[in-house]
Amino acid sequence: MIITPKTKVLQLIETYPELEDVLINMVPAFEKLKNPVLRKTVAKIATLQQAASIGHLKTEELINKLRKAVGQEQVENMGADTHFITQQPEWFDAAKVVVEFDVRKMLQAGEHPVNQVISDLNKLVAGEIYKLTAPFLPAPLIEKAGSLKIRHWVVQENDELFYIYFSR
Repeated sequence: MIITPKTKVLQLIETYPELEDVLINMVPAFEKLKNPVLRKTVAKIATLQQAASIGHLKTEELINKLRKAVGQEQVENMGADTHFITQQPEWFDAAKVVVEFDVRKMLQAGEHPVNQVISDLNKLVAGEIYKLTAPFLPAPLIEKAGSLKIRHWVVQENDELFYIYFSR
């Protein structure tokens, strides 16, 4: 398997188990992947490009470190990195939060909350805000919401607690 920005994290660590520690050293948030539930849910859909974003790394830096570890050629110009909005946007107003959803219980039960969240987001009316609580930055979900023209704002309380606000 050739390692690219679109490689899924689970695919990477199943194909190259020795890269799990390299990935965790570069993106400490991925230590959570040792939890079998998160490995089955998050790692299955998160790409290395999203992992780089979560770790505040350039995609090229992460990919080349992983490629080097397994003897693959280094690459350049992998395209734009994903950026998440972390400064409070002008559209945010706490009084406009109409739905709050904490995904931690679903994840602990081995369920994947993406379909529920996307369904909820599709019901949002312009100006309404959806608050998501998660134990990690849900990069694939944020990118999917963006593809649906839904804005976001990420608030990181600590390494284990993120609030993501979505609005049309």
